[in-house]
Amino acid sequence: MPEAVLSVDQGTTNSKAALITADGAVLATGSSPVGLSTPQPGWVEQDAEDIWQSVLKAIATCLSAGAVGAAGVEIVGIALSTQRESVVGWDRSGRPVGPVLGWQDVRTSSWCAQLPSAVDELVRRRTGLRVDAMFSAPKMRWLLNRADAYVGTVDSWLIHRLTGCREHLTDAGNAARTLLYDLLALDWSAELLEAFGVPRAALGEVRPSDAGFGVTKGVPGLPDGIPIVAVLADSHAAMYGQGCTRTGMVKATYGTGSSVMTPVDEFVPSGCTLAWLTDRPVYALEGNIVSSGAALAWTADLLGLPDVGALMALAATVASAEGVVLVPAFAGLGAPHWDREARAALTGMSSSTTRAHIARAAVDAVAHQICDITDTIPGVLTSLRADGGATVSDLLMQTQADLLGAPVEAADVPEISALGTAELAWTTLGATTNWSEHRTYRHFTPAATDRTNRRAEWAAAVRATLT
Repeated sequence: MPEAVLSVDQGTTNSKAALITADGAVLATGSSPVGLSTPQPGWVEQDAEDIWQSVLKAIATCLSAGAVGAAGVEIVGIALSTQRESVVGWDRSGRPVGPVLGWQDVRTSSWCAQLPSAVDELVRRRTGLRVDAMFSAPKMRWLLNRADAYVGTVDSWLIHRLTGCREHLTDAGNAARTLLYDLLALDWSAELLEAFGVPRAALGEVRPSDAGFGVTKGVPGLPDGIPIVAVLADSHAAMYGQGCTRTGMVKATYGTGSSVMTPVDEFVPSGCTLAWLTDRPVYALEGNIVSSGAALAWTADLLGLPDVGALMALAATVASAEGVVLVPAFAGLGAPHWDREARAALTGMSSSTTRAHIARAAVDAVAHQICDITDTIPGVLTSLRADGGATVSDLLMQTQADLLGAPVEAADVPEISALGTAELAWTTLGATTNWSEHRTYRHFTPAATDRTNRRAEWAAAVRATLT
């Protein structure tokens, strides 16, 4: 009977599951959508039970396809990758006490702005991040102001449910996104906990990414006792799966938002995060984009198109946006601008502007935002490894290469987070893995374009949106 790791990737809009063997072969997959609501401008919520049920549905579909059982596959462990920064609160019986505050949620922006500058300085020195409503601590404080609860990121919530509500744990990489975890001490910071008003008792125990996170109990469709072997945040799992483990390698994940990451040899107190913790910590410089795939979906809806695929097809009918620029600051701008009061703008239109030009501007906007971050990375960018659902678009990938002025390598598996955390799990179980060395890529070489003018045009539009 073949052995496989059940890899669960819980993202912002979908939960996915895959059965993956020790050589990286994907035997079966399953997915299920996750709902998202915006009850007020800037508020982004999900339902914790909906997230859990979507995970169960994805697992059920995957196991059915993989014929798990006497004549099928033996599950030797579970690997888990999850959306980051989003916060769940639950009571001692395991019931959610409020909405999941999504990573895009900015309801705490004004509260963050009122914090003393000394808190922001402390956050930078201890976590490598900056005070911003995207990160978890302000969201935790908001929930705790309304209920006495356990709080945690989505990995904590899923571990809690997978283990029959017996464990309250989190992986170090997810903890690093909360503004509460000291990246040098590798533990919750008492000073930061006090600054944000989050009691340590409300948080889970932080473990290394491969340290084990309990065993399954009472999960529909799964036997009890399967170990949860490895846990990674989804962007970190993508970097692991891309094989970006050496300084100078850069990856970009194109999801609802985007994450650009490059490993560094040691912690630096600016734009740094902990990618994973195994026998040693692996740090990375990272820039976060709030709206990339979300910008494509918004534009498709604006233009009355059925989906992002139709948007890409329409965009491809014109050679350029003809001066039209979309700045998708629907919830402000993330890195490197970090202006949550910025608002979206669509500029440069004329009487000759068509729907296709607006579609092309949306594609350009995703690529420009990636460039804004790579421009801040020290050294010369030699290539970019890309993953995520939007990388199926050759138009986007070629646009990215053109605006970067550097080659882009798009992974043959768009959703690579599940593979990344499965590879860590198999390594932990004793297998020899080098999956990224055998992965194939679609290669995009930059064409001769007016890159300088296009980047200047974008920069001018961004400046006009900043507050």
